Amino acid sequence: YVDVTFGGGGHSKAILNQLGQSGKLFAFDTDPDALINQIDDARFVLIPENFRYIKRFLRLHGIQQVDGILADLGVSSHQFDAAERGFSTRFEGKLDMRMNPESPLSAYEVVNQYEESQLETVLSEYGELNQAKAMSRKIGIERALKPIETTADLKKVLQAFMPKGRENKVLAQVFQAIRIEVNQELEVLKDFLLQVPELLAEEGRLSVISYHSLEDRLVKRFIRNGMFSGEPERDIYGNFEVPLHKVGNMIVPNAAEIKTNSRARSAKLRIAKKP
Repeated sequence: YVDVTFGGGGHSKAILNQLGQSGKLFAFDTDPDALINQIDDARFVLIPENFRYIKRFLRLHGIQQVDGILADLGVSSHQFDAAERGFSTRFEGKLDMRMNPESPLSAYEVVNQYEESQLETVLSEYGELNQAKAMSRKIGIERALKPIETTADLKKVLQAFMPKGRENKVLAQVFQAIRIEVNQELEVLKDFLLQVPELLAEEGRLSVISYHSLEDRLVKRFIRNGMFSGEPERDIYGNFEVPLHKVGNMIVPNAAEIKTNSRARSAKLRIAKKP
């Protein structure tokens, strides 16, 4: 089995609890903070690499196919709660947002060095913000006076775009957009999904938990027709082949789950299997 988003290790521990003694669990994570959560179990291997390279690194461990793959997308609770990582709108910290601290691109570069047109694209496409153009212009004006260095600086610059009662929602969209750009999250997800059909053994399962519509749309479309855009070629009868088959309906948390873990409120779980 593979847990491609190890984080705090909660999912990996749950998988290990169900795994037989001859089973093996491989986990991926590039965050040094996650590597501290290494599990002391002979059946467990933690790979400190980006899961967009899943096939390459499983091959290095002699693994051709697996029975199950789990992806819990987005930011881990630890990353959100570490003010210095700059992921959260609640704390003041440097404009960072890198899941891998060794990555050359941080939120600081996106905010301070991207052309205004590039910033507009990021905010519009990844944050789905209607005022992306005006926000980008405002950022351009302010950073010309002095660099925008912290999350608090960025919030102050964009204060005028925060309608009363919706400040947190708009800020979350801004932070989400920049974070997705910094970590290439949608491109990583696409690269990963394209490798899954080859990696799964017959009847093997893919489980993906997503937290916003951009991720969920990609997962849903790939499970439905093996593509991210357009439609597959059909035969003369209107049929087409798909690499995976949907298992059940989308699963969302119930009220009790949300009460114990408020961050689960936007989670959507989709499951597919290899026929």
